[in-house]
Amino acid sequence: MVKSKEEMMRKDKFDFISIDKKWHSVWENNGLYHRNIKSSLPKYYILDMFPYPSANGLHVGHPEGYTASDIVSRFYTMKGYNVLHPMGWDAFGLPTENYALKMKIHPKIATEKNINNFKRQISRFGFSYDWTREINTSDPSYYKWTQWIFLKLYEKGLAYETEMPINWCPSCKTGLANEEVVDGVCDRCETPIERKKMRQWMLKITMYAERLLQDLESLDWPEKIKTMQRNWIGKSVGAEINFKISNSSESICVFTTRPDTIFGATYVVVAPEHPLLSQIINDKFQADVLGYKERIKSKSDLERTSLSKDKSGVFTGFYAINPVNNKKIPVYTADYVLMSYGTGAIMAVPAHDQRDFDFATIHNLPIIPVIKPKDTISPLDKAFEEDGIMINSEQFSGLSSEVAKEKITNWIEKNQYGKKSIQYKLRDWVFSRQRFWGEPIPVIHCGECGIVPLDPSDLPLTLPEVESYETTGTGESPLASIEEWVNTKCPRCDRPARRETNTMPQWAGSSWYYLRYIDPTNDFCLASKEAIQYWLPVDLYIGGAEHAVLHLLYARFWHKFLFDIGIVPHNEPFLKLKNQGMVLAEDGHKMSKSLGNVINPDDVLDQYGADVVRLYEMFMGPFDQESLWNTQGIEGVNRFIGKIWSIFEPNEIVNYPPDNALNKLLHKTIKKVTEDIENFSFNTAISAMMIFINQVIKIKNKPKETLEQFLKILAPFAPHISEELWEMMDHTASIFKEKWPTFDSQLAKDTMIEIPIQINGKLRDKITISEDLSEDELKEMVFKLEKVRAFIQDQMIEKWIYIPNRTINIVL
Repeated sequence: MVKSKEEMMRKDKFDFISIDKKWHSVWENNGLYHRNIKSSLPKYYILDMFPYPSANGLHVGHPEGYTASDIVSRFYTMKGYNVLHPMGWDAFGLPTENYALKMKIHPKIATEKNINNFKRQISRFGFSYDWTREINTSDPSYYKWTQWIFLKLYEKGLAYETEMPINWCPSCKTGLANEEVVDGVCDRCETPIERKKMRQWMLKITMYAERLLQDLESLDWPEKIKTMQRNWIGKSVGAEINFKISNSSESICVFTTRPDTIFGATYVVVAPEHPLLSQIINDKFQADVLGYKERIKSKSDLERTSLSKDKSGVFTGFYAINPVNNKKIPVYTADYVLMSYGTGAIMAVPAHDQRDFDFATIHNLPIIPVIKPKDTISPLDKAFEEDGIMINSEQFSGLSSEVAKEKITNWIEKNQYGKKSIQYKLRDWVFSRQRFWGEPIPVIHCGECGIVPLDPSDLPLTLPEVESYETTGTGESPLASIEEWVNTKCPRCDRPARRETNTMPQWAGSSWYYLRYIDPTNDFCLASKEAIQYWLPVDLYIGGAEHAVLHLLYARFWHKFLFDIGIVPHNEPFLKLKNQGMVLAEDGHKMSKSLGNVINPDDVLDQYGADVVRLYEMFMGPFDQESLWNTQGIEGVNRFIGKIWSIFEPNEIVNYPPDNALNKLLHKTIKKVTEDIENFSFNTAISAMMIFINQVIKIKNKPKETLEQFLKILAPFAPHISEELWEMMDHTASIFKEKWPTFDSQLAKDTMIEIPIQINGKLRDKITISEDLSEDELKEMVFKLEKVRAFIQDQMIEKWIYIPNRTINIVL
């Protein structure tokens, strides 16, 4: 039976269970969030970092970012934008495969089950996602185009196969990119990694290093994220210098960022993997060098370059000639030098590099200072690594080291001992995994023709339908043991051939997913030119800072490649980025199943409803800061929703305008909420709305127009109660079809007043404040004033006397 309007408007407790379900059904049936190209409207593309659908489901930290994106999405919709707000699933990868192996089910089945649970949980919040655009990276209709991009990379020479030492996780039984190793352990299972030489597919991300670095300047991203990317790319400007090997025709090319210190070079170090090492080992020292190489071969790059590790190494028995002074200096091999950075060799200057200092101290090598501090005494117990004044450097002595750096480099170039050089820490992307649950790499290995890429018309190359996909134990992918899938014919010569058995890493599907959302069912191309031209680039991207290096760097690389081949018209995919802070459990720790402190959103949604949980997620603190889940705090938000529900009584709502004070507060609140949404200050926007409701609740006759304006600014935060109350006020169309309210700048302007500050009855200072400032805020401001602090000093404050908007007296 349908309730009458009067029955619906009773002061009953807000029935969130039925109201949430009602509006979810209405929004879905009306297609309220379905979006198409509307060239007459400005577009706004807002994107969440799509989730990896794990078996554990969501915890209450996950919806924080989704709630923020939903608020912004609804806000821009009401501002007149055509807003694209999609959602999908990053579904390939190790966690699902490991879970499926443990549960003895197929990863496809596990993925479908997990996605269904995630979607059910997410849908309960009433987010404004256009589910007609849902994608799944493990769906062949999606990864067909991931494979197509790979073929294009291969065609342009940016994908290649090689044998190389990689980071090998013995637990996950797969290779890892450098970015997936944290402090020497696998970032998935925390097993110490090993170094293992294997056949790998690589992508030449290094070809884009400079563009990836320079284009950061154009992006509206948090500076800390840009800094992390800059550090990972690791541009170094310096010089390559040739050190001739004594009594040999060979020479060692070193890279240094400090050519100004060359007169202090007292030894040379080559990486244990350096190809020249096998040619310059002295027979007397061969056993030492080979034994050392064997001992360090399993160490990760992070272990080898750690500043805290002991600096091990051995003498090769050979000497090099320093080109600037012809001094003979010993050649060592040491694991703190990497073949993957620079030239794989360094000139060691212990007086001015701490790693070299530590090594020289252990091995009793000379330490010769060639730069002295400008204003202090040179340290004796550590390296001096700053700029200063040149000493012990022949014709360059007396110069500043900054000037000497350029002059010495020019001298080296002029005398043909080397050249200026730029190096990057960024390495090519290890783009293959020895696992089953990933995109098959669309190439065939033929004994006659070599590597043969599939024709795009043969895509997608799908994973085989098998029950068993256990690891081989040999280091190869489980696909290698599925003979009926592996064995095929070469498309060029029709001879027997084998498919590639490595699969793509999880990062492949997430490197371009934002592009597929704009045209998700297109069978003929990634997306139509019309859709790409209209929707891209992404205007706002929201997600966790944990993806600062991996996902964001890879997505930018792929986007730049797609730009180069004419697929997209923009150089960058994500114009603006916002990171949410982590939501900690009530015990102050990160939510973890092992700690037993995970809070399931289903539980709090059952108890409070979607609007309360949404508001609380945003009210916990600043969006980009860590926050602590607190049950007492959510109760406060629950009371706020209860107050809103209680004020919409038919006999208290009137049609005449509000008085001046309430009208002024309304315009201030609209201004505050508008600006706070734009600035991601959601917690203070909610505070402003709470202040407004506390004032409205005191009024007997509540102006209808005022309540309607308030509902419009509440709606992005709490859509269910807003839609319900909007309907109760005789509106038939959704509140989200309304225009966002504007504010009168004169009415919204704070009235500023000047208040004298007395200390023990004597005027000591004045302060200008808004007349709406609370006493606590005023008190905090007053005690920060320099004059006030000077008069109080260490004296005890006996009384604080405040006559509102008139005077302050502090009694000491």
